[in-house]
Amino acid sequence: MNSANDGTPLYLEDLSVGQRFVSDTFIMEENGIKAFAADFDPQPFHLDGDAAKETFFGELVASGWHTAAVTMRLMVRSGLPISGGIVGAGGEITWPRPTLPGAILHVESEILEIKPSRSNPSRGLAIVRSETINQHGEIVQILVARLVVPRRLT
Repeated sequence: MNSANDGTPLYLEDLSVGQRFVSDTFIMEENGIKAFAADFDPQPFHLDGDAAKETFFGELVASGWHTAAVTMRLMVRSGLPISGGIVGAGGEITWPRPTLPGAILHVESEILEIKPSRSNPSRGLAIVRSETINQHGEIVQILVARLVVPRRLT
């Protein structure tokens, strides 16, 4: 799927529409779900399995923001080796299903569009669709992001 997943930093010129990248995996442990929620999204369905039974989800689930943070970690460490780091310029995020304790997540990203900047020749934009997928092949998050990608200066 990804010919450049060896960690070599990629520039705009290295990307092509349809190019795909696959990250390593991350296990969403129950203690981590609760700790993240306690700090950043303290709702009953993220904090307490018994309390969660009486909520929309009916069980303990990870915060969508926790899933987003894990997605970013996976993309940065193993999934999308953009030179200079992953710099966002906006996007859209959806969570089609909850992330459950014990989920083993990975991210599959695809380059949808590439736009060299007209005003700044040192960079461009890449539109990237990243799906965060659990061990059952179920998509738990979709992120379509506009990323600022540097160009090679020759």
